[in-house]
Amino acid sequence: MTDALKQINKDIVPITEWLPAGRGGAEPLPWVIAGPCSAESAEQMLATARGLANSPHVKAFRAGIWKPRTRPNSFEGIGAEGLDWLTRVKAETGLPTATEVANKHHVELCLEHGVDILWIGARTTVSPFSVQEIADALRGSDVPVFVKNPINPELALWLGAIERLHAVGVRKLGAIHRGFSSYGETQFRNDPNWRIPIELKRLLPDLPLICDPSHITGSRQLIEPVSQMAMDLGIQGLIIESHIDPDHALSDAKQQVTPEELCRMLERLKVRNAGITDREVKRKIAQFRAEISQVDVKIIQNLAERMRWVDEIGRLKHEHNIPVLQIERWENLLGDHIARGLKAGLDAEFIKALFELIHTQAVKRQL
Repeated sequence: MTDALKQINKDIVPITEWLPAGRGGAEPLPWVIAGPCSAESAEQMLATARGLANSPHVKAFRAGIWKPRTRPNSFEGIGAEGLDWLTRVKAETGLPTATEVANKHHVELCLEHGVDILWIGARTTVSPFSVQEIADALRGSDVPVFVKNPINPELALWLGAIERLHAVGVRKLGAIHRGFSSYGETQFRNDPNWRIPIELKRLLPDLPLICDPSHITGSRQLIEPVSQMAMDLGIQGLIIESHIDPDHALSDAKQQVTPEELCRMLERLKVRNAGITDREVKRKIAQFRAEISQVDVKIIQNLAERMRWVDEIGRLKHEHNIPVLQIERWENLLGDHIARGLKAGLDAEFIKALFELIHTQAVKRQL
């Protein structure tokens, strides 16, 4: 960890100090920020919030006021009028409110209306200029800010946004993992790519990290299993889209659930946060970890051996003016690897991603 990251980690205000358990006393896990993708009307907001307030897990109410959309003819949010509806939700339910900001004007309006929590969306995180504009507008304020991961799988952009906010004095910081765009069709709207949020947590262990299963999945049927996956990885906070009538929502209808469904789902989730106390279990885990370490050493040695042969082939290609990339051979090779992996009980997507990474490195060495 660099000195800069150490300082950020040291300065972060614990989330329990600005999002306390409050309702229900003891801290219920998981804790959740929930509400509609978009604010559509005061009635929709209040009805949704009343249903969500029945769960001790729901700690704050979220709604999109401004919606960055791919196409200009899509519903782009109700605008500033929705901020008054957030105020009404807080007055009636006592839930803190949260919304997304994408520029200086959004920040100023949210601060004027007393919005409790802000977040920077994935489309904004990709632009250092936009993040800096938001950071400058937040200078001197005490509002908590979450940063969603950028659309593309790049940890540096995510860290950079957090660093910009820290540099202007924001100390109530958090991160939201909402998945990453990927080439080709998968079962998810956005690839979870768990290794990136795990690495973020390694670099900033005290940074609150929450998961957005709504945007990862794009499907209400998959929200529960992905939420449980997040719990199993030690992520104990979620941000989930909930709508009183999801099928008729003006945005992201397929990934929203009713407040009643969400409350029931949250009761089913299991948070595995117990320490290992059984001595025999500890011994077995230590033994298995030692075996894994030995396998890891062999993998590294085999990769080094593979790259040595790659270098030999590269020299021959250069000597005989043969192009580095042999696409037909690569496609056949990848197909064989996937088939062997499936026979060995390994996931096809895992094998594909692994050997694509190895192949990319091999091509680089031969250039």
